[in-house]
Amino acid sequence: MKQFASIFFAAVLGSVCTIAAYQWWAKDNVNATQYVNGAPITKVAYTVNDKGEAIPMDFTSTAEKVTKAVVHIRSTQTESTRESQQFYFDPFRDFFGAPPQGRGNQPSHSTGSGVIINAEGYIVTNNHVVKDADVVEVTLNDNRSFKAEVIGTDPDTDLAVLKVKETNLPFLAFVDSDQAKVGQWVLAVGNPFNLNSTVTAGIISAKGRNIGIVNREGATEQGNTAIESFIQTDAAINPGNSGGALVDLNGGLLGINTAIASPTGAYSGYGFAVPSDIVSKIVEDIIKFGVVQRGWLGVSVASVNSDLAKQYDLDIIEGAYVSGFAEKSAAKEAGLKEGDVVVKLDNTPIKTSTALTEYIGRKRPGDKVQVTVNRAGKELKYDVTLKGRDGKTSVVKAEERDGFTSLGIELEDMEAKDLKRLELDNGIRVKALGNGKLARFTEMREGFIITKVNDTQVKSVKEFNELLKKKKPGDLVILSGTYDDFPREFNYAFRM
Repeated sequence: MKQFASIFFAAVLGSVCTIAAYQWWAKDNVNATQYVNGAPITKVAYTVNDKGEAIPMDFTSTAEKVTKAVVHIRSTQTESTRESQQFYFDPFRDFFGAPPQGRGNQPSHSTGSGVIINAEGYIVTNNHVVKDADVVEVTLNDNRSFKAEVIGTDPDTDLAVLKVKETNLPFLAFVDSDQAKVGQWVLAVGNPFNLNSTVTAGIISAKGRNIGIVNREGATEQGNTAIESFIQTDAAINPGNSGGALVDLNGGLLGINTAIASPTGAYSGYGFAVPSDIVSKIVEDIIKFGVVQRGWLGVSVASVNSDLAKQYDLDIIEGAYVSGFAEKSAAKEAGLKEGDVVVKLDNTPIKTSTALTEYIGRKRPGDKVQVTVNRAGKELKYDVTLKGRDGKTSVVKAEERDGFTSLGIELEDMEAKDLKRLELDNGIRVKALGNGKLARFTEMREGFIITKVNDTQVKSVKEFNELLKKKKPGDLVILSGTYDDFPREFNYAFRM
């Protein structure tokens, strides 16, 4: 009997020690099951506070902070009868855009979201939210409304910067999107279906997504110049969320919500945001220079996979395969060759062509990048000085832009011999006509020679830009000129 009592006592003591040790271990281990009000909490349902203690997941403080800095944007545009009778392909109407209301000569309206990025009234949104708008109105979370000025746009990233004449505004700070991880909790904040200040939660589903939606109309024979490296999230976003905030649980701005992948036009589980590292660079360029400064390697690339590796007998199955070079290519001048596989830019590994495009998209003309390539199994390093699209390494000045983005026009100065041949004293030529106001509201075609802006003669692209800078939204502008093949005067009118 005494032997049985000893064994029983030893068993009880061992159990007590085991339980005590387990509880002590669990206290310092957030992976262990913990309880709140008697209910167990799982890893998905809790986070860790400053003391390292597991606490229930709570989005309320972040939502309260972020909604104050997210605005509702209403864009108004006057459509011509000619436009309403034609079909203009706009991929964002299928993916994300709120359809305009109105037809014929009646004003049309579209809505979206924006994020205040500093206390001085600067707001970032999507280009497609304010594209071709005659009037842009911003409504804050506290219901104050302001007319906004479009400071600049970048179709290649589908971003735009607005400014309102108000200070001391709540704003969100950028955080490093490179540090964001797949599986990380995020919140999406915007105004879907005109429902103001809507907050949804989800996780980052993937990074570096290229869905081929940005700036399709800007594609040329050399390919699309768009930069796509989206953060993919399953936080519910819908039409009207365009330009809204994707934030981490501290309220840091991780990206600008831009598109959804959906067979119906509404949320189906996949949303895409421009990463903050791209957004911050674009915003800084527009505010500082008035125009985006974009460096170019001057290469055509494709993502390496097992099929491409087999086709070209490559030793690796990751990287960006160099299939060709542009004119005045910075990469070619530095020593890169067709068939090279870019595997690293500076200290950043490059596994896809999208990763290369994103990294270079953060650079400016004149920036130096060390490019590591795999050539026939050997790694070689080249120092490349990036160029602009004009082949120069200098920063592009705002007054040197060929026309304004909203007009969709690219201009070039004319040589004296061409003016003399046409018996003209002055003029500049429309080199290209894209998807802008002139294509939408007039019958102008490429090759038109602009001689006057509202009866003021123009002799250079710089003069043209200076004249239009003085115009205010709604001002009537008349461009007068002629064509090489039809020498009589034409007049094209539109409103700024």
